[in-house]
Amino acid sequence: MEANTSLWHSYLGVIVSRERQRMEHFQRAEDILLTLLESVHAREPRFLVDYARNLEAFEFTLCASEDAVTLEIPLRIDSDALRVLACQTRGSPARHPSELNTCYLEVCSPGTDLEDWTGVVDVMEHGGGVRCLLPAKILQHLKELLVSAIVHCQRLFLLQPGDISAENLQEDAMELSLLIRGSWKTIRFDIVPVVRRQQEPLQLQRQQRDKGFPEGSLRKATEEAHFVPASPHCWRSSTHLPILKLLRGVDSLQGPRLDSLRLLDQLRDQDWGGQGGKGSLTFNHLKPPWIQPHKLLHGVLQDMKGSFLGSGLVPDPVLFSPSSQMVLLWSTELFPSPEDWQDLEGSVYRLLVILLRCLATQHLPHFLNPEENLFQGAGPDLPSLYHKVESFAWDPQRFLHFHFGLHGFSSSWQADTETRALLQLPTKDASYWDTAYFDMLLSQVFRIQDSARLSAVSQLLSKIRQEIPQQS
Repeated sequence: MEANTSLWHSYLGVIVSRERQRMEHFQRAEDILLTLLESVHAREPRFLVDYARNLEAFEFTLCASEDAVTLEIPLRIDSDALRVLACQTRGSPARHPSELNTCYLEVCSPGTDLEDWTGVVDVMEHGGGVRCLLPAKILQHLKELLVSAIVHCQRLFLLQPGDISAENLQEDAMELSLLIRGSWKTIRFDIVPVVRRQQEPLQLQRQQRDKGFPEGSLRKATEEAHFVPASPHCWRSSTHLPILKLLRGVDSLQGPRLDSLRLLDQLRDQDWGGQGGKGSLTFNHLKPPWIQPHKLLHGVLQDMKGSFLGSGLVPDPVLFSPSSQMVLLWSTELFPSPEDWQDLEGSVYRLLVILLRCLATQHLPHFLNPEENLFQGAGPDLPSLYHKVESFAWDPQRFLHFHFGLHGFSSSWQADTETRALLQLPTKDASYWDTAYFDMLLSQVFRIQDSARLSAVSQLLSKIRQEIPQQS
């Protein structure tokens, strides 16, 4: 047991030891970018410089790979002069703008100093043309200013040769990408103009709501709406910074929650991103190894053998960091008790069981908008990621080592159909996205003392036994 614990912490220790050097690279690149943005702001005061970049740095430390850093550039706009309108095509059903992911931003008041950023758009609900804020014009203006600022800073020797590359700037992109050299490491920044406006804090339509998070964290994270470019004419609501604010709140809680995310993201980058074989997962391997399966659950599993197992393939979506972060937020809500986060191994398994459920059902709900499936349209790839995650849960010690160059561990095992059946229970039933369901998978009934949670697990087991068709 002590040897296993040491292995988990040794692996995490290597990850943490790299963070200091990576942050030094990030801070140097960020300083170069801020110098550039200050020059942009001097030429066009409507593009603001936000010096409070702690959330972007926080996100960078959580990500094992060198993914692009999204940098939102606030626009100096009176948000009260804007009105949100639905982006609709002719013949589409009318919906309330607050229910839409994309929208127009109508400029209602004249004399707002936005004339060069606006244009007339044919809005169906108005039956004619409406003067709206156009992302394409703002992006084009910002791109021209960035190029001019690069030349200006180079002439003043504020930038050294090779510090920055604008080769990735694209005419039709909804973000402006710059490659900036931080020491010997190059970091990509995706610069996105953002319209911010105050709104009523989000009210989650589910039982837990703020449960598991620091008090008031959801309200603080969602009290401001962020609109970023979605197309040349339309905007979309962005939850990038609200999600990071929630993660910052999670970081203030006790237990190795963020360390669990760091560990899984390192595995994602090192092992789960390459070509791999198949693996399997039994019920015993979804829980800490010192817990034995419950007899009642074993009976249910036997009844379920062969149920809900289709012949289709589970897609292999790319597990990028935002997906990992979403899994951590769901685990924080679904496992609100401090006893769920007492040790690193147990914390990792709470993320794993939710991740496996999402991969098995091809459904990862957005934490702030559960109707949105983040795995939708992930592509028709083979289920390699599912098998890799499954293999880690089956035998984590095989993966808790750093290796360089070739991706290792391509062995495979016969999949456990009974556990797959549990993981593939219908997503439309909310009881299979609840603490009791994941407690059941993790055999938490042997570790928790909460009588309400014990009772909920028993009730769920009875429900499954009644609803799942028994197989001979």
